[in-house]
Amino acid sequence: MARTTEMRLIELMTLRQDISKVIEYLGKKGNFQFQTKLQGGDASPSDAFKNADKEFFDNLQRARIFLAVPDRTDDGRSCSAPSDADRDDAAKLLAAVDDLKHRVTASIEEAKRVDDAYKEALAFSNLKASYSELEHLSFLSLRIGKIDPTLFEALKDAVGERAVVIPLGNDNSRILAASSKKGRFVLDTELKKFNFVNMEIPQDFKGIPDDVLSGLKNEKSVAAEKVTVLEKERSNFAETHREKLLALLGAFSIGMQIQDVESKLQSTELVYRLTGWVSSRDSKAMMKELDELTEGRIAIREYLPSEVPSVINGKEQVPVEVHHRKFVKGFERMLFSYGAPVYGTIDPTPFVALFFTLLFGIMFGDFGQGLVIFLLGILLEKRIVRIGSYNRSAPVFIAVGASSMIMGLLTGEFFTNETLLEPFAYWVTGFFGKPHAPIIKLMPSGTDTSAMFAMFGVAIAVGFLINTIGLIINITNKFIVRKPGRALFGKTGLAGACFFWYIVALVVRVLFFHQAASRFDFIVIGVLMFFAAFGEPFERLVDGERPIAENGIGALVISGVVELIEVISTYLSNSVSFLRVGAFALAHAVLAFVISMLADMIGSPGGIIVTVLGNALVIVLEGMIVAIQVVRLQYYEFFSKFFNETGVEFSPFCFTYKQGAVQ
Repeated sequence: MARTTEMRLIELMTLRQDISKVIEYLGKKGNFQFQTKLQGGDASPSDAFKNADKEFFDNLQRARIFLAVPDRTDDGRSCSAPSDADRDDAAKLLAAVDDLKHRVTASIEEAKRVDDAYKEALAFSNLKASYSELEHLSFLSLRIGKIDPTLFEALKDAVGERAVVIPLGNDNSRILAASSKKGRFVLDTELKKFNFVNMEIPQDFKGIPDDVLSGLKNEKSVAAEKVTVLEKERSNFAETHREKLLALLGAFSIGMQIQDVESKLQSTELVYRLTGWVSSRDSKAMMKELDELTEGRIAIREYLPSEVPSVINGKEQVPVEVHHRKFVKGFERMLFSYGAPVYGTIDPTPFVALFFTLLFGIMFGDFGQGLVIFLLGILLEKRIVRIGSYNRSAPVFIAVGASSMIMGLLTGEFFTNETLLEPFAYWVTGFFGKPHAPIIKLMPSGTDTSAMFAMFGVAIAVGFLINTIGLIINITNKFIVRKPGRALFGKTGLAGACFFWYIVALVVRVLFFHQAASRFDFIVIGVLMFFAAFGEPFERLVDGERPIAENGIGALVISGVVELIEVISTYLSNSVSFLRVGAFALAHAVLAFVISMLADMIGSPGGIIVTVLGNALVIVLEGMIVAIQVVRLQYYEFFSKFFNETGVEFSPFCFTYKQGAVQ
C-alpha cells in the first residue's frame, strides 16, 4: 500500500546579493514549506513604506482601476521579479496616468460647475420683478433656496394652505416659498425639517438675461465635449498600455512578495538563513538548481525527519504530502477536508477514489444520466466549461459518470427508459445461458423480492469490504508509528477487527450453510470482545506506557463496559449503515419507473417534456443527494476506522497574485 510522500528538511544559507533570486525560485516552484511561520506579523506603516515594490503595485492597481482595465486572472507565477527597467517603465506609466487622471478630474469638476450654474440661472429665468420689491411687501414673507427634489411634494403637503411653494426651474431643486408675515415662523420651521438651504439673493436681482442663459448653455456643451474627449483619450490610453500595465502588475506582485518574505527571514549583515520542508523527490533537483542559480554561493544541508530535534521531541509534525496521478488526485480534497494522515502512514486516497466511484455507481445506475455526468467531467477537464473550483474535480465527474454508465448497462436504464438497452442485455446474458433483460433486475415483480434483497446483500458485502480495509489501514498505521499495543488491542485494533470478521463469518455460516453456532464460537467471540473492549491496559503494557491502569482499576472497568457496548453498537451500525446503498439503488430504479410511466401515460409531445424535466431533476437533485450519502459513508464508516489522529497538510510557499492588492 502507498504511503505519504517522504519529506526532507532543507537548510539554505545564502548571501544577501542572492536572496531575492532564491526566494523567487522557491515561490515559483511552489514545493518548499517554511519550517516555521515567517515572523514579523502585520506590517506597520513604516514597514509597508520600505517595501518599494508594494508601493509600485498598489499605485499600478489604482491606475488599472482608473483605466477600467480588467485585472489578471492567473496566479502571476509566470512573471519575473521587476528589474530596474520595469521600475523606470512603471514610474513613466504612473506619471502619464496621474497627468491624465488630473485632467479628467478637472474637466469633470468644471463640467459639473458649469452645469450647476446653468441650472441655477435657468431656475431664475422667469423672475422679472426686483427681489427687493417682493421682499418689502408688507403682507408677504418670501424664502428662496434649495431642497432635495424628491422632497418637493412632501413639503407642499406639509405646509398645506399656510404657504405657497413654487418650483424655480424644471427639476424642483430650487423653490420659492411664500407665506403671510404672520405665518413666516411656521414656514421656517417646516422648511428646516426638509433641510432647506437658503440662497442669498441680491436686492436688485431681476432674473437672468436670455443672452447669459445662452452663453452658459454653450459653455455647458463645451465642458461636456471636453469630458467626452478626455474619456476617449482615457479609453485609448488603456487599450494602448493594457498589456504593459498587466505585465508590470504581475512583476511587482512577485516583487512585493519577495521583499515581504525577505524582511521576515533570519539574517545577519551578509547572510540569510532559510529552513523548510521539501518532498524527497524534489530535494536533489532543488539543491542542484539553487547551486546553479547562485553560481555556488549557497550552502545547503539536507536532514531526514528522524534527524530533526523538534520532530524527535514531538514539538513539530512533518507536513504530509500525497502524490497521485490525475484520476486519484481529484479526490485529494475529500481526504484533506476531513484531515491529513499522519506522516509516513498509509495514504488512503486511492481507496477513497475507488469506494466513492463504486458506491456512487451502485446508487445512481443509469447509462444516459451517467453519460451526462461523464461528458460534464470532460468539459470541465478541457476547461470548455468553467465552474470555479469544480474544474479541479473533473476526474471525479468522469469517474462517477463512467461508474453510473456501467451500472446503467447492468440494470438496463437509459434516461429512465428500460427497453432501449435490452439488445445489449440479451447479447451479454446469451454467453452465460438463456438470454434475459436486464442483466441485473432491481425492481421487484409481484411477490418475488429476491432481486431487491440480493441488492441489499451486495450493499452489506461492499460495506464489509470498506470496513475491513479501514481496519487494516489502522492496524498497519499503528505498527508504522511504533504503537504495537494500539495495533493489537482496542476497538479498531487487531482484536476488534478479528471480532468483526468472526461475527460476519459466523452469520454467513448460519444463513448460507445452515451451521449452528457452537460453544467454541462463543468462546472465541468472548475472548476477542474482551481484548477489543478492555484493551487499554494491554495497549499501555505493550507500548511501554506506565502506569498500566492510568486512572485506577475502577475507572478501567467502567470504561471497559462502556467500550464493550460501543464495540457491539459501532460494528453493527457500521454494517447496517450500508443498507442505504441498496435503498438508494432501489429508490433510483423506482423513480426511473415513475418518470417512464408518466411519460407513457401523457404521450407525445408532453411525454418528451416529462422525460427531459424528470431526468434533469434526477441528475441534479438525486445526484447531489447520492454524492452527499457517499461522502457520509466515507467519513463515518471508513475514515473513522483509522483517523484517530491527524497530521499537518503540506502547504508550500508559492506566489499568489493580488496579495495585498488595493481594491
